[in-house]
Amino acid sequence: MVVDGLNGPDEVRARLEKTGYLVDDGLAVACFLALRLHRPIFCEGDAGVGKTALASALAEAIGAPLIRLQCYEGIDASQALYDWDFPRQLLHLRAAEAAGITDADRLEGELYDRRFLITRPLLQALETHPSVLLVDEVDRADDEFEAFLLELLSEYAVTVPELGTLRAESPPVVVLTSNRTREVHDALKRRCLYHWFDHPGFARELAIVRRRLPEVTARLAEQVTALVQALRTEDLLKPPGVAETIDWAEALHALGATEVDAELAVATLGSVLKYREDAERARGLDLTSILSARGA
Repeated sequence: MVVDGLNGPDEVRARLEKTGYLVDDGLAVACFLALRLHRPIFCEGDAGVGKTALASALAEAIGAPLIRLQCYEGIDASQALYDWDFPRQLLHLRAAEAAGITDADRLEGELYDRRFLITRPLLQALETHPSVLLVDEVDRADDEFEAFLLELLSEYAVTVPELGTLRAESPPVVVLTSNRTREVHDALKRRCLYHWFDHPGFARELAIVRRRLPEVTARLAEQVTALVQALRTEDLLKPPGVAETIDWAEALHALGATEVDAELAVATLGSVLKYREDAERARGLDLTSILSARGA
């Protein structure tokens, strides 16, 4: 892993850009500090603005595997950390009984051997060196899981009663994301470096589309970016993110388009807007004028 050899935020930015992920100054600094200080980076913002993609880009940039934990309501430690393989333990117990082994202490010790431990993403990240751990949509988890996660990230260690304390040889690079469906507790945020992901301006978004979809014509990329930028100024239920901009440009390219007009834009709105009310509002816009402003 190249973390120790990184000389500063500019080198982090360059490595991320080689993966196709463009960052601004604030995010480059946050990523460098996360790598150098072994601090988690807490990424918050609307869906589709590149929070999850940052973890993938970091993993590629430093040559480490990406380990992902998708959070959801009701997730607990056994689903995120480890569990015991009860079917295999039962088979082992039956085999031992068939072999005439009756020593209870021996059987118990064998049943809780490491080979029967199922590692979940958090434990996998602690035991994989190097690694990038993505804790995705932590705002969907409950308060109890937040508290557990805070303790784990403070020590980068976990105690398995039957095996003892398992500690990371070197802390993983941790990226937590939140779509802000609810407020995450301050205690967890204080443990992290914080970065707010806003929708990019036209020039940066166009650069992202061109980097991610080099096969798309420059004209089409510029028109799609202009349309998405205009849609975000409307009162939509779900403003499109950068991910939707890329999806829209990719869909139009798949249709053989080298540029887009209002009729084609309306026909492909399903690639960028996911609510009926938003699509209806978009159909009521003067898309031709938006395109004309970009030299269509």
